[in-house]
Amino acid sequence: MKIKIPANLSILSRQNPKYAHKKYITDDTRELDTDSLLIRTKGNEGFIDKLLGGSCDNTLDSSFCDSLAKFKIPLKNLRDFIITPKDLATMFAPLPSLVAITGTNGKTTTAAIIYSILLDLGYTCGLLGTRGAYKNDKKIRPKGLTTPSLLELYEILLECRDCDFVIMEVSSHAIVQERVAGLEFASKVLTNITSDHLDYHKTLEEYIRVKNSFLLDEDNLSCGGSVIINADEPNAWLNENFGVASKGAEKDAIKNTLKNSVLYYAIEQGRLAKINLKADAYSLDDGISAHISFDGKSGEDKDNRDKKEQKNFEQTLINAHLYGKHNLYNILAAILCVKSLKESKKTALQISLESIGAALQNFGGVEGRMEVVSHSPLIIVDFAHTHDGMEQIFESFRGREIAVVFGAGGDRDRTKRPKMGLCAYKYAKKLYITSDNPRSENPQSIIEDILSGIPKSNHRRVVCQSDRAEAIAQAIEELESNEILLILGKGDETYQILGERTIDFDDREVVREVLAKKNPPQNLAQNASKSSAKNTTKTLQKAPKDKS
Repeated sequence: MKIKIPANLSILSRQNPKYAHKKYITDDTRELDTDSLLIRTKGNEGFIDKLLGGSCDNTLDSSFCDSLAKFKIPLKNLRDFIITPKDLATMFAPLPSLVAITGTNGKTTTAAIIYSILLDLGYTCGLLGTRGAYKNDKKIRPKGLTTPSLLELYEILLECRDCDFVIMEVSSHAIVQERVAGLEFASKVLTNITSDHLDYHKTLEEYIRVKNSFLLDEDNLSCGGSVIINADEPNAWLNENFGVASKGAEKDAIKNTLKNSVLYYAIEQGRLAKINLKADAYSLDDGISAHISFDGKSGEDKDNRDKKEQKNFEQTLINAHLYGKHNLYNILAAILCVKSLKESKKTALQISLESIGAALQNFGGVEGRMEVVSHSPLIIVDFAHTHDGMEQIFESFRGREIAVVFGAGGDRDRTKRPKMGLCAYKYAKKLYITSDNPRSENPQSIIEDILSGIPKSNHRRVVCQSDRAEAIAQAIEELESNEILLILGKGDETYQILGERTIDFDDREVVREVLAKKNPPQNLAQNASKSSAKNTTKTLQKAPKDKS
């Protein structure tokens, strides 16, 4: 990829005279010319190292060597054209205050809540993640990777340069591939760490290590920045004994200054002294209602005084148009993040908990995340595509009669498929196992993998139908009045990948079409704010490359 250097970035010539007349930055060695700089990335560093240590020969990319010859760039001068991600951050400074959300589940919703609250409080914001990129409620980029490549990311950050904050999702792929290298974050937020993308990371231990490595990295945390940790998450290394974990080499990388940057939120562990934001009491009936309390003091400063007498103690009631305990966690993470942010990277925002709670009520949810497509019958579509994500959805409707339609993605982690089958068996009365995005795999083979997790002697209704539209239609046809139908795995995706083909496919549209044949249109849920990026922006785009 090649991006243009804005003409107003005169810092280039001040930083280094050799940058003065450069017009472009590229991460592709084949695009290097005399007007360009080459950014060193995880993807090209091996090739660059070979060039810097040798000469152009048949073992190297001939097109790159031809490019050097064409523009009369001596190999010995190649180093003058190479910059690092840290150089890039310096060149494009100042950037908005950046907020990173990472975790297995909840990244999109948590990021959207933070974005919505800050906009309602009068701040200018960008949002970047699974749904694309937004600036002050206007969509500026279509869907793509959860975290784009480094240069694409900088293009978006430049477009949001006049914003106070940019909130972005950071995937495990992006951490390994160093797509956010060189950036500093005002806040890093952890939602949870369960199991996903083992086709890429190979082991759960490695996946957990990758997520924690991002949180433990002091170099990517702004001065005075915060690390927001779910205290109920056992795989968060900063949770061990509510202090820094002893996890081999990572322990040496953590300094005492990081300890003082960590803030905790919790539901189950709220009684522990180090918790900064907790839900004291809550109800999950008809949305989310909770009494929450905030204590801004660090664990070292707390004592046994009456909390109501502490200067940094606040409490309030919150209400949200969301379903499920997992969304209460997302809300707490978002609120604590907003409380921790600083204005102009120096002064705390000083936003009251009550004001944040009031702004939360305006958040209408995210398309494809617990989205109610029909109220009668009750049909909900969600993106959950891991057994843990599915369990969170099922727990939101404990005590209800559940029917579920789901599948698993092809050419992805096969180990999660039996777990998804077992999870659905534990919670649902009726299971309709179908295709997700089978890609190059045989859909029936994927279904068989899911079935292997379901006990042979079961008393559930299990239907196997590889045609997803047919599976949804059958589930609706067989749905009884006392049942809820959950359609999981694709959320707001508007496509399905079948072999080499990508077809138009939207779970929600399939539901509407089926119901339109059965019932009058007024039974369908009306989404009052589809034009709002912070609520439920709907856009048809081509398929992203991963769900990470």
